[in-house]
Amino acid sequence: MPLYLERQLLLDALSGWLSRSAEWEDGRPVIAGSMEGILNFIVRSLIKLGILKKDLDYHLLRALMVIIALFFGYQKWFDYEAQALIPYISHGPLIFWLYPVFGIRGATYFLGASEWLFGALLLAGFWNKKAGILGALGFCFSMLGTSTIIPFIPGGWAASAGGFPAMTERVAFLMKDLVLFGVSLYLLRQDVIRVSLAKTTSSDSTAALRQDPSLAGVMEGC
Repeated sequence: MPLYLERQLLLDALSGWLSRSAEWEDGRPVIAGSMEGILNFIVRSLIKLGILKKDLDYHLLRALMVIIALFFGYQKWFDYEAQALIPYISHGPLIFWLYPVFGIRGATYFLGASEWLFGALLLAGFWNKKAGILGALGFCFSMLGTSTIIPFIPGGWAASAGGFPAMTERVAFLMKDLVLFGVSLYLLRQDVIRVSLAKTTSSDSTAALRQDPSLAGVMEGC
């Protein structure tokens, strides 16, 4: 069964359950003002606001990643950011090579250009899923490169609080990249699924035309 049909059936089943549970819960009526009634009211309100709208989370996360790429890429063109990133890049097991190759300013230029490139590919992913795959894949590698700095960053754990797991602002700054890695992986998976489904649909159409050449004339006349 195609993915979009499975999703629609799930949404229909969920909507039906919510309409029934609005007044009954486990075979008993839901009392207005009770926890069940309040939760059901919240859920119904969210549904009416469009929380179950098809691909809402998918499109929203893509748009937010584009915005993040725009702002984080922009700040890397200035000296204040280049200086602030020195302890991070120099202790990154996957990105330390940027300084020997590009220098301090060149390394931040490289990162800024990369973030803008990945962001542009994600933006293009609204219309071209293959471009979205490249952008999401780029961000996956980027977030892995920054997340792996966490164990090696100096002053990352507050000694006054006993050290690990009491993090300082340096580790807190990097923790966001774990979430961004998860978002990038989600977008990558979704785009791969859509490209695969498009290829499958195209292959099925081609196979049908080969089995029944008369369909080609019908499609040409459409």
